[in-house]
Amino acid sequence: MSVASSSWLHELATLFGREQTLIDPSLLVVYECDGFTLERNRPDAVVFPESTGDVVRLVNFCRERKIALVPRGAGTSLSGGTLPLGGGVTVCFTRMKAIEEIRVEDRFARVQPGVVNVHLTQALKGTGYHYAPDPSSQGACTVGGNVATNSGGPHTLKYGVTADHVLAVEMVLPDGQVAMIGSPTEEGPGIDLLGPVVGSEGTLGIVTKIWVRLTPDPESFRTAMGIFDRIDDATEAVTDVIAEGMLPAALEMMDRGIIRAVEEAFHHGFPLDAEAILFVEVDGPSASLDRQMARIEEIFRRRGVREIRTAVTPTERQKLWKCRKQAFGAIGRLSPSFCTQDGVVPRTKLPHILRFIGEVSRRFDVRIVNVFHAGDGNIHPILLFDDRDEAAIERALAASDAILRECIACGGCVTGEHGIGVEKLNLIEASFTPDDIDVMRRLRDAFNPGGSLSPGKKLPDPNLPHVGRVHPGRRAAL
Repeated sequence: MSVASSSWLHELATLFGREQTLIDPSLLVVYECDGFTLERNRPDAVVFPESTGDVVRLVNFCRERKIALVPRGAGTSLSGGTLPLGGGVTVCFTRMKAIEEIRVEDRFARVQPGVVNVHLTQALKGTGYHYAPDPSSQGACTVGGNVATNSGGPHTLKYGVTADHVLAVEMVLPDGQVAMIGSPTEEGPGIDLLGPVVGSEGTLGIVTKIWVRLTPDPESFRTAMGIFDRIDDATEAVTDVIAEGMLPAALEMMDRGIIRAVEEAFHHGFPLDAEAILFVEVDGPSASLDRQMARIEEIFRRRGVREIRTAVTPTERQKLWKCRKQAFGAIGRLSPSFCTQDGVVPRTKLPHILRFIGEVSRRFDVRIVNVFHAGDGNIHPILLFDDRDEAAIERALAASDAILRECIACGGCVTGEHGIGVEKLNLIEASFTPDDIDVMRRLRDAFNPGGSLSPGKKLPDPNLPHVGRVHPGRRAAL
């Protein structure tokens, strides 16, 4: 941890120039938090590297002065993954946003970490290939941030999370060395270190280039929306679809609270009295898709679906997915503040966990709405409150803790794609044995022996004072 001094701050500004450095406190306030706004702390400086060489120079500068470094993409993290605990330097990758190479013949692309996810999607249009991970924040989040938290998205069910689509990374280590982890040729020699890197939230090194796998576009799609009067019927329909041996490309759910918010904001024609909507998509060879969708629709009918709406044209398909991806943008109509949780349960436990969330909502007097990746059991309860009310914050945090602990009790885990960050540090010991935690610490220390990269993230550190707005120990005690 560093204590900011005007001397090193001015040295830093001289090294990178005013165009690449922020040290004015009034400007640094923008970087005091990410999408998890309940914990805040300003960095001492922000640097905008434009090349791997810039990152190496910055790492060497900070190592010599024992200054902490925290990488940041678009700041869409929902777990405090880019929170600059104790100050230090935030490394913001918004200027490293080049798609350096697309090689469809070898089925990979090489990108810089600041590339916005949807920009890669747009660049690949017409090539016959796409980059499969499509987080709901796709229009803002960066590929580097996706690598940091191993992001998912609506099409995770069939295509997998970010880790399934990253072939290699270039990474600057804490000693300034540049390492190539993995291989774009799929089968690299030696020990597989790429797995630990994807999802490490900047605690092992600073990623400066990413080789991503390109997936052939499916021949065709069938997309539909099922409207249900009972949320239990919708969740049971999810389980039934998978139990029958089908693997849709996506199977997403919105509950009544989100339905109303989206409809009031964007006027898609949703019935406001519906308890749940399921979005389902199958893709692949055209010859099989009508049969698959007919089976899914029959399952929906068995579970009492009120209405099924099918997208007939590409424009209608795009509109259906826009409905789903606009959900978070509509939450401002429901509450001045919110906290999005991220837990995972076995699919068969979806009816239980949604009933449990309802009980938690009543017990803690916190309104909770749900929009989530139902097909793979990745829930996203959204807790609504007013952050000007400390008692409301405490209730929301206590409700979050109860929900995530129930996910563990169901045989699931406390994150599917948002990461641990600082938000869930108090749940690590409930999730892993002491031996598990020790092994993870030793792995981190092998890459990052001084702990200078993203300190206080992923694993609890008893030696690190917590300076955020809400102390994790406070949550655990609620």
